[in-house]
Amino acid sequence: MTVCMVAEGCYPYVVGGVSSWIDSMIRTFPEYDFKVVAVLSDRSYRGKFAYELPENLVSVTEVYLNDSDFTQATRNHRNRLRLSSKEKSALNALVSGDDDRWDDIFELFKRKVSVNDLLMGEDFFNAVKRIYMKGSTDAVFTDFLWTMRSMYLPLFFALETELPEADMYHCAATGYSGVIGAMAKYFYHCPLLVSEHGIYTREREEEIIRADWVKGGYKDIWIRQFRKMSQLAYDRADLITSLYGYARQLQLELGAPVDKTVVTPNGIDESKYVSIPGKPDEDRGFTVFGAILRIAPIKDVVTLIRAFSLAKRKRYDIKLYICGPWDEEAEYARSVFDMVKDMGLSDVVFTGRVNTPNYIGRMDCLVLTSISEGQPLTILEGFAAKKPCIATDVGDCRGLIYGEAGDRHGRAGIITHIMHAEETADAMVTIHDNREAAEQMGENGYERLMDGFRLDDMKARYAGIYGRFADDIRERRENGGNRD
Repeated sequence: MTVCMVAEGCYPYVVGGVSSWIDSMIRTFPEYDFKVVAVLSDRSYRGKFAYELPENLVSVTEVYLNDSDFTQATRNHRNRLRLSSKEKSALNALVSGDDDRWDDIFELFKRKVSVNDLLMGEDFFNAVKRIYMKGSTDAVFTDFLWTMRSMYLPLFFALETELPEADMYHCAATGYSGVIGAMAKYFYHCPLLVSEHGIYTREREEEIIRADWVKGGYKDIWIRQFRKMSQLAYDRADLITSLYGYARQLQLELGAPVDKTVVTPNGIDESKYVSIPGKPDEDRGFTVFGAILRIAPIKDVVTLIRAFSLAKRKRYDIKLYICGPWDEEAEYARSVFDMVKDMGLSDVVFTGRVNTPNYIGRMDCLVLTSISEGQPLTILEGFAAKKPCIATDVGDCRGLIYGEAGDRHGRAGIITHIMHAEETADAMVTIHDNREAAEQMGENGYERLMDGFRLDDMKARYAGIYGRFADDIRERRENGGNRD
């Protein structure tokens, strides 16, 4: 069986998180061939792989969401592209969101229409004008039109994707990945699996609400666009997975059919943490905190450093290792480095990308100050090494650290509020001052990990899912037909 994994903005270009999960999935199932469709912002990422690709990964197809420019000179351009009445109707339905005509949209892009000609053409202009007249007349029409063009540009590029043929498609998110997966299911009549780590629509909503580049009522328009794409993925998927119960509940609230949704927690290989190096001589006498992350705004490293600075004023014998790459968000990383230098924090050490088992043994506690997460692998890695964790109350951090209903393992760390440096600093001091309790938290986390978050547990869950799809594919082939 050949599985095509569709991922947006991660594997194999960015380390950690969803990328680590995808790499683990491919390596966990060597009996299957994998292909990857990588959805990227632009061509600057072309071929810049951060992973050594597994042997059973046979191809990587890159999709760029921003692959051409609309300049001022093109604004008065009128092209000769003409759509059929069926295509016009489908385009109007897509822009208005009033009807599901996705299959006709897929067929439209199958005939290789020019994205530039379509967006600059009369038919798109009329579709936008139609919804503008229905309720957006408080905006300047030219601004509204160009907002709609900028919104549909990445979607249309995604719809232009040259789909690699596979027996099943596995999307690591909804959004543009989900659109590509739904399109593949339509053309190849293959099973579609959607696995959400964070809830894509909610994450995009949060970004848009905070964004300066989206003004006023345009925020609602962008949010509706992402909901529309996610609904397509939910409707067309054969199965929809999430990492924890609350995430599944959010999927249901956003329109996922209840009978398609299942919870499949993350898992890590705990055996890698059995014989790990401990503290080197230079760290003895310190309570060492560690953050294993990529230095990016979503990880809120600024709050982490502020918290460490506050804790350092109360307890001089603490140290912080920040382990992970910084080249993905270079400008933000430079501001973080400058902040540490300006604050004179000599006990903050940036290691760059590391092999986690080689470093985690020197840490007494992990710290995560993210403003958004799914089910962080770094917490599970800490549990495998019997380390407690301080984490913000995002994603499944609370469930991992405090346990879900019916969990009997006890607390495995401390939960804090987002962007609350004082709370995180107090948590660091608590860990420092209560070594025996902190060690018990680490033991609790280890027991929780062994009770359902091992790599073998994850493999068993997905082996069952992939196996059912493989049986379905085999049955269709034996019957000599396709599934509609």
